[in-house]
Amino acid sequence: MSPFQLLVIASRLDKLGIHLVRFGVAIVFLWIGALKFVPYEADSITPFVANSPFFSFLYAHPEAYREHFTHEGQLDLAQRAWQVANHTYAFSNGLGVVEMSIGFLVLAYLVSPKLGLAGAVLAFLTPIVTLSFLITTPEAWVANLGDAQFGFPYLSGAGRLVLKDVLMLAGSVLMIADSAKQLINGTSLINLDKKRVSG
Repeated sequence: MSPFQLLVIASRLDKLGIHLVRFGVAIVFLWIGALKFVPYEADSITPFVANSPFFSFLYAHPEAYREHFTHEGQLDLAQRAWQVANHTYAFSNGLGVVEMSIGFLVLAYLVSPKLGLAGAVLAFLTPIVTLSFLITTPEAWVANLGDAQFGFPYLSGAGRLVLKDVLMLAGSVLMIADSAKQLINGTSLINLDKKRVSG
């Protein structure tokens, strides 16, 4: 196979790529959304929520989160009781429902371009909110603990995790465009398959 033929094959990967983007975005929303029902995940997002001007009011005591923060895999019953009283788990459960719903809507493009478009738009809006945490959350940056590299632009583990949502944002734009094309053409993948079988 010649280099040109390989380029021709590669040039057609966009058709597969949009499906991979959709499934990738859906997997992230469904998996992370399901984890929101698990205490360790709910605990891990407390710095983001407590420092957010949009969400901190949903916690009973957002200003006290640092005193009650636990690490992944750590079981501290006293801290967990505080998190219950802080509404940490109630908020996280609600967020899990939202994230899983977005994941299912993203996958719904298989049967409905309108639902797929709704999922794509919500998937686009979500990382805009998430990326705002880079501005509002001190824990998104390396703390000043003695090393020379701290603060901006030195992202902490939490900050690096948030920054990856730039890819979610870009992928969502492709999904929106693809859903819009399906609506303009009046097609869905299921309808196309039925036409091929009947034709």
